[in-house]
Amino acid sequence: QVRLVESGGGLVQAGASLRLSCAASGRTFSNYAMGWFRQAPGKEREFVAAINRNGIPFYGSSVQGRFTISRDNAKNTVYLQMNSLNPDDTAVYYCAARLSGGNLGASNTYDTWGQGTQVTVSS
Repeated sequence: QVRLVESGGGLVQAGASLRLSCAASGRTFSNYAMGWFRQAPGKEREFVAAINRNGIPFYGSSVQGRFTISRDNAKNTVYLQMNSLNPDDTAVYYCAARLSGGNLGASNTYDTWGQGTQVTVSS
């Protein structure tokens, strides 16, 4: 099982960019599908993006065209490049990993979660 540590969150103005990183421990990172989810206060956890073991990305409708997920298996790291941020993107962003199959956008299919990193976008 991997252990996940997110970084890169912060406070930015609307229109800015941020890149989140999720570093994974363990030697089998390449076997995992990786996902990013977010949760704003008072709201349910929302699917942001995922990348499967073959490097194929998937995106939630609210971030399509603005966010890019990528992975570097040599560094055991998955990234989330976030562009054109707006206040609706404010949330705690969580990295997740899974070995099993199923809908990549479903949070209950992921086995391991990071502690989260706060992203705040001011207007």
